[in-house]
Amino acid sequence: MAKKTARKPSAKKYLDFHGRLVMIGFGSIGQGVLPLILRHIGIKPEQITIITDDMRGGEDEAERYGVEFVEKRLTESNVRSTLDNRLGQGDFLLNLSVEVASTALIELCQKKGVLYLDTCIEPWPGGYSDPKLPVSRRSNYALRDTMMKLKARHKGGTTAVVAHGANPGLVSHFAKQALVNIARDTGVKTPVPTTREGWGKLAQRLGIKTIHIAERDTQVSAIPKEVGEFVNTWSIDGFISEGGQPAEMGWGTHEKALPPDGKRHTFGCDAAIYLNRPGATTQVRTWTPLEGPFHGFIITHNESISIADYLTVHEEGRGGKKVVYRPTVHYAYHPCDQAIMSLHELAGKNLKQQKRQRLIVDEVVSGRDELGVLLMGHKKGAYWYGSQIDIDEARKLVPYNNATSIQVVAPVLSGMIWALENPNEGIVEADEMDFQRNLEICMPYLGPVVGKYSDWTPLQGRGELFPEDLDKSDPWQFKNFRVV
Repeated sequence: MAKKTARKPSAKKYLDFHGRLVMIGFGSIGQGVLPLILRHIGIKPEQITIITDDMRGGEDEAERYGVEFVEKRLTESNVRSTLDNRLGQGDFLLNLSVEVASTALIELCQKKGVLYLDTCIEPWPGGYSDPKLPVSRRSNYALRDTMMKLKARHKGGTTAVVAHGANPGLVSHFAKQALVNIARDTGVKTPVPTTREGWGKLAQRLGIKTIHIAERDTQVSAIPKEVGEFVNTWSIDGFISEGGQPAEMGWGTHEKALPPDGKRHTFGCDAAIYLNRPGATTQVRTWTPLEGPFHGFIITHNESISIADYLTVHEEGRGGKKVVYRPTVHYAYHPCDQAIMSLHELAGKNLKQQKRQRLIVDEVVSGRDELGVLLMGHKKGAYWYGSQIDIDEARKLVPYNNATSIQVVAPVLSGMIWALENPNEGIVEADEMDFQRNLEICMPYLGPVVGKYSDWTPLQGRGELFPEDLDKSDPWQFKNFRVV
């Protein structure tokens, strides 16, 4: 097992920032990242303003650090008037909100020369759940497609880092490091790729068929979940919103057939498909080193599409370019056990959210978040690379965090630093950024970072007690992973 123990964090200031920083949203990630920003970026508290419709218990932290906060809900009708006087050339907008449209904020930032970062592409209210919208248009694929059109219009503009938290974000950097490690360990001599085409051809050469963002959260609170309550270790609004979207995945060229409920989109890059069912009720088989095999939910995420799209290989042929390689990519998420119970209750109510929420940070008594990428199909079978930080280490590293949030706030910090170092890159996704620079900044906050090979496949132990429809000729077919 290749293992890196996180370096002890220092108080190193990576750079000075003299502009204004506006943070939209102050939930678990906003509260967790503020100490890191003040620790590693040369910025004074009076340069920072938090705008949020709900401080979610963060008033004491904002007061402790001397940061101004404004309690206000941003809407389509007030977003420009609220932000116009607070942002100008060279300032930074950090969007950690739910249901404040990322595209609207980026348009404003591009016009004003303001740097930008978010952790996912958010729509205005209804974008996830409007029944009048076709399922395809309620997908992350659709949100990303809109963002890619915006990207084309602002090429070379002020840097806007899109979808750069743990996942999406950090896992794209993990995937590149994993590809480099597999190449080294299987005797494939190659320099570290520096282009999109180079990364795609490396993944193709290695035989990568499927990539899971495989995560197992074992954190637990001593306070039991109550009936009518949703308990989770990170944004409950964000989790429920994502869980109510269709299950989505980048769709690999090795796949023999679409799932019975699978659909292709009629627009965009065509790198992904969706299922006509919510991710919160759709599970797959997956694996991590500490947990071993388990069932995870296909919660839709930007990285499922962006990684698959980034690693796509085209070749010229009759009629133009033809896709000759792409891996299947998707999230396989097992949240904390109290969130599992919450999801079960939510599904029984047809995804109608519980009246009460409980975000567990300070009350977590034990557990870890094992988050990484599982690359499958190469010569050595399966390879997982990622973070295994536990709650005790997370608390020692940064206040106001648990083992889940710290894996998000570290890449938020690294993405901000990268944007400040590269201020004229236009709109970028994690896959287009310097993975080594981002990992360098994140690594001290990730706990043990582990690379582990396994002979696990989704066929192990299958079909022994009950007949199953399996493709034994290729274990990496999506039908073999899916839990039905």
